[in-house]
Formats: sequence, structure tokens, C-alpha cells
Amino acid sequence: MPHFNRDVLILFSTRIVRLAAYGSLAVVLALYLAALGLGESQIGLLLTLTLAGDTAVSLWLTTRADRFGRRRTLLIGAVLMAAAGLTFALSDVFWVLLVAATIGVISPSGNEVGPFLPIEQAALSQVVADRSRTAAFAWYTLAGALATAVGSLAGGLLVDSLQRASLTQIGSYRVGVALYALLGVGLMALFTRLSPATEAAPSQYVAPGIVRPFLGLDRSRRVVFRLAALFALDAFGGGLVIQSIAAYWFYKRFGVSASVLGEIFFGANLLAGLSALLAARLASRFGLIRTMVFTHLPSNVLLILVPLMPNLSLAVAVLFLRFSISQMDVPTRQSYVMAVVPPEERSAAAGVTGVARTTGAALSPLLAGVLLAHPATLGVPFFLAGGLKIIYDLLLYRGFVHARPPEETK
Repeated sequence: MPHFNRDVLILFSTRIVRLAAYGSLAVVLALYLAALGLGESQIGLLLTLTLAGDTAVSLWLTTRADRFGRRRTLLIGAVLMAAAGLTFALSDVFWVLLVAATIGVISPSGNEVGPFLPIEQAALSQVVADRSRTAAFAWYTLAGALATAVGSLAGGLLVDSLQRASLTQIGSYRVGVALYALLGVGLMALFTRLSPATEAAPSQYVAPGIVRPFLGLDRSRRVVFRLAALFALDAFGGGLVIQSIAAYWFYKRFGVSASVLGEIFFGANLLAGLSALLAARLASRFGLIRTMVFTHLPSNVLLILVPLMPNLSLAVAVLFLRFSISQMDVPTRQSYVMAVVPPEERSAAAGVTGVARTTGAALSPLLAGVLLAHPATLGVPFFLAGGLKIIYDLLLYRGFVHARPPEETK
């Protein structure tokens, strides 16, 4: 575990608070909207615009953060998060919710949205040594995974407890949404405590009067766009088997109940979070790219094997084995992007690659839904996902195995 200074501890705290808020909201958001009287089509439109708006906000803010100020940009994101949560808690007017969902920061999936993750990655890279960067990202990944799990559990327990205490159903959901807004305010307070050490050095800014390169990228543009294209391919493959789709497959294939599905994916996500810690040790010995590829390849082979298992026990066992190594590429991928771009372009690079992943993942569930609708193609999403992700691994290795980060050349 690397030495954690004050800024690192603050950034970990913001990650934990934010992911706990996201996990809690994801449990109650759709139920709350339905309780408000919105129809399925309205809820679908609202959630779609939420994700689209979050992506646009993230791209706009992250590509400017290194010049405008990372702390200031993070504060803007926290304000948008708190404002959106407060609006959702106080209003039941569809068009008001639509505007708040599009402009604000709301996570309907429990995953990272908004500008926070790319800018925090850049700030972390600024305040830890190169040799400690991957380990810091590994703990950062684990902290987020655990916070999401705890937030989801707490959100459900809070709503149930309030309803048992005679609060109305819609009232209990409203409290859960208000808690999201309150945690956004907590984020604002934490971000104000970050020191100037998390910022890009003033000497690294573009001189006044010079037009800023496209999307905040100059020297790193070519490498970032190549990585973004590969990450989009990987995310498209992963989007074919996102948790909701995998859970639906288990339900269709084995008739698994909702409570058992919850237990399966709680265990799977816990294994995934813990696997990130091992990634730092492997990367220090074999290098970031080799660790990314050589842990991801067997993970994708296991993904292909899941629908070939004849019973639930074996399918879950293969799934758990897959999750136990599936996230080793996350901290190594994040660390690699930060390592191969100049410090003054890190927020922009993380933002562009993050948006590429989000876009890739958003396109594939539609295809997966078509395949799951037919018994003959029920397992095809797993085969396609594993195959595409293997292609990604091979292309990544071929294109970047010799582009080593600074800590691997010393």
C-alpha cells in the first residue's frame, strides 16, 4: 500500500462518498419515478437523457479542468450533483426532472458519471510518485467497489426501514433521493480541502492568446485517440454482458430468483474489487500493458465459457473465477493513461478515454436485448463479448507493449 498523503486521503474520501451515493440512488431511482406517476417510456427517456447529459457534461468539464483548475471543476461537478438530487427530491414535474437529469449529475446505474473520475485520476497522479501510482489506483478502485456495494445495501435498508416506520412509499423514496443531494454537499466540502499540489503546474498551461488544441489535447492527442478507440471496443464488448443483462441471462437460463441474483453479483463484485489489489504487484513485476493483457485474456475466455456450463453451480463458479481477475486491468489501464500523457493533459486524456468507454458501452445493450429475446441466441452475448474483448487485448498489446511508462524505463 503506497504512502497516502492528505490529498490522496481526501480524494479517496470523495470517491467513497460519491460511489456510496450512486449505489444508494440506483436502488430507488426508477421506483421513485414510477411512484411519481411517470410511465415506462418517460422513465426510459429520463434515464437515457441522464446518461447522455452526464457524458456531455463530463467531456466539456474534463477537457478544460487542467486550465480552469481541477479543484474548481470538481466543485462545479459536486454542485451539479447536489442540485440535481435536490430537484428530484422536491419536484414531480416531468419537464423539470428532465432538465435536472440532463444538466445535473445523476447516476441511474450506480457507476461513475460526471467529471469526477477523470479529474481525480489526474490529481492522484500529480500527488503520488510514479512507482506508487498503480497501487494507489488499485486501492482507489477497491474503495469505489466497496462503497457502491455498501451504498446499494444501505439505500435499500433505509427505504424499507422508513416504510416500516409508517412513512409512505413515495416519502421513503424521496428521503433516499434527498440523501443523494446531501452527499453531494458533502463532496463540495471535501473538494475545498484539496491543496494546490493537485493542480497542473502553471508553467504547463498554454500561453494566453494561443488557441487550445482540440479537446484539451496537444502532444498526447494521437496516443489518447488510439487508446480511446481501443477502450471503446472493449467497452462495447463489455456492454453486451453488463450486470443487468447477465442477471437476466441467469434468470432465463436457470430460473434464478431476484434474491439469489443479488447474492451472486454481490459476491462477484466483491471479488472484482479485491482483484484490483493484485494488479499493482503484477504491474510492478511485468509492466502495465502486460498485466492488462495477460489478466484480461483468461478473463475473457472464462466469460465465453459461462453459457456453456450445464448447471447453475458451475456457471456461477466460472463467473466468480472470471470476476476474480476481470478488474485487474482497471487500475493498470487508468495508471497507463496517466503515465503516457503530459501532466497538463491528464484530465483531458482521462475524460476523452472515459467518454469513449461510456459511448461504447451504451451502444451494445440494444444488440444484447435482441439476442436474449430468442432461446437459440441466449448465450451469444457472452460469446460476442468475450471475442471482441480478446481482439481488444491483442490490438492493445501489439500497439502499446513497447510504449512503456516512465517508472518502467528507470
